[in-house]
Amino acid sequence: MASEQMAEGPEAGAPSPSSASSTSRETTLPPPRPLDAIDQDILRMLQADGRASIRSVAERVHVSRANAYARINRLVEDGVIRGFGARVDHERAGQGTSAYITLKIVQNSWRTVREQLRQLPGASHIALVGGDFDVLLLVHTSDNRALRELVLTRLQAIPEVLSSRTLLVFEEEDLEPQG
Repeated sequence: MASEQMAEGPEAGAPSPSSASSTSRETTLPPPRPLDAIDQDILRMLQADGRASIRSVAERVHVSRANAYARINRLVEDGVIRGFGARVDHERAGQGTSAYITLKIVQNSWRTVREQLRQLPGASHIALVGGDFDVLLLVHTSDNRALRELVLTRLQAIPEVLSSRTLLVFEEEDLEPQG
């Protein structure tokens, strides 16, 4: 499939990851538009295989290549598609320890804390939540020693973090489509 994309040239392949990720998170996006069945099919295909060529997407959803290309670009520009990336097996990539960490933070400090959490090595997902804690953080580290360093040194050094609780992950499964 990769050779098919290369042979078709950049216009015929899916938009490059850099084109989708070059937009900053703070960019003003247009109001959401309704997605039709073809858009939904395209999203499912790209979730399963982000490297699918425009030709294969167009054939599977029964539209022209130009139509498929325009739809994918619109989905990127509208912020529906936030980027293209690889699903990583963290254990095989040398990050065999995973944990969810719950944080209680100083009221109204979310934006400050979020920026500091983004800088943490191995931080994979950050969410502001409601309930008994304020933030849920997913991290992947090489081992328990690296996890301990991250929690006891890096997280506890953030002044707005009032407390944390670490939940070690024993096994995990990605529920996104597996192409």
